[in-house]
Amino acid sequence: MGERQIPILIVMLAFSSVCFLLLVSRCWCDVTRTMSALLALLRRMNSHQSVNDSVWSGLRAAAPKRGGLHCRVRLTKQERDLPAVQGLPAVRDSGQAGSGQGGDGVFDVFSVEICGLIPARSDTECATLKVSIVDITDGIAKAKPIQSRVKHWQVQEWFPQDGGQSVFCYNAELGKLPRRVTTLSDWVSVAQLRVDWLRFPRKGKRNLQFNTSILACESGEELLCAECTFAYENPDFGYIDLEENDRRTKTLTVALAFAVSAADNRLYNCEVELIKNWARANIGWAQASNKARCKLEKALNETIAFLRDGNQLDTYEICKELVEIAPLAERYEILELCLYVVRSNGFVTAEELDILKNLADWLKVDTDRFREMMGKILPVSMCEVKDAEVILGVTSDMNGKKAREHLNKEYIKWNSRVTNSNPEIQSQADQMLKLIAEARSRYARAESSN
Repeated sequence: MGERQIPILIVMLAFSSVCFLLLVSRCWCDVTRTMSALLALLRRMNSHQSVNDSVWSGLRAAAPKRGGLHCRVRLTKQERDLPAVQGLPAVRDSGQAGSGQGGDGVFDVFSVEICGLIPARSDTECATLKVSIVDITDGIAKAKPIQSRVKHWQVQEWFPQDGGQSVFCYNAELGKLPRRVTTLSDWVSVAQLRVDWLRFPRKGKRNLQFNTSILACESGEELLCAECTFAYENPDFGYIDLEENDRRTKTLTVALAFAVSAADNRLYNCEVELIKNWARANIGWAQASNKARCKLEKALNETIAFLRDGNQLDTYEICKELVEIAPLAERYEILELCLYVVRSNGFVTAEELDILKNLADWLKVDTDRFREMMGKILPVSMCEVKDAEVILGVTSDMNGKKAREHLNKEYIKWNSRVTNSNPEIQSQADQMLKLIAEARSRYARAESSN
């Protein structure tokens, strides 16, 4: 071998050594990674095959914090012909708009989903699902219960600030767990909770906490639990809103009744006493303490003094607020009280008729129904001024043809009552027919002059 070939051979041997070392190093890294993965797999397989009581207890305790079980909530839609609960009737609440029902029989639904590990203590473990909801908008310390419209899912629970409450609690059987440790690697829907089954405490943006538990069927012991929060926009008044609205409505009702009484710039004692008696009967007088009764009497007397001094209440603003917080049925009851206040002194002034007409318009009630109420409580004989617009419902925006058609309907209605066996109804019918004839004559003269 020549002297010049020796350095070349040395270089080639060195290069081969480096390549061999790199290959061995790479193989060793691959083997290490493979062994690590294999060991992890063996540990997982072993944990699924053998779960003793101590391991089970550890999993159960750590699951909520370390991710053993997870839950989430999505707002979805459900068709009416796919009932979520067999045998339970559809729930309606006509007093509130919305109620979670969309068009074409589609309902808003909270879809509760879970994933993660569900360990069992035996090969025959059967599980039950429990879902409860609380409103934590004001924080956990001030959590409010979500009430149930469905009696089947009502349970009594104690809340520190509210005492005993009938709250929503959903239960469903999950059946036998298939393995000692059941792994849900993807989200699985376990409950479809229709929104119209629930009563929320308040209207508007709410933060809801869903508490999902897996229970042992036989003992009822909680195996695992998870919780999640969900932001929901409640379109309806909540049960706390309704309680507050009811109290506010009664207060405003008393104010309107006093405003009607003072419409002719006089407050008769009979009217005042009627309003006071209504307030005592409807604002919890019987259950109130002496202090609360004194407070109510003071408020009533201050209102009377305020009006007798010639001041006025803003009846339009009062009506505007009542339309927002009081159901239609309650607005008719408010008008009924006002009609009886006017009736109490035996006659109806033009000012009282005018304010009654305005209240009916501002409270957005049906005009024909209001006039029916007024005809029964305030017969035309009590009216000092026979106002055709208020009594007969003829309005200034009616043209001659519409006015005649309306008066013809009124004539048919009252003419059928002329032969009524009740003398008072007969007398009222005669007076109404006379008023209709006068109104027809006025419209005929107005048309001929035009």
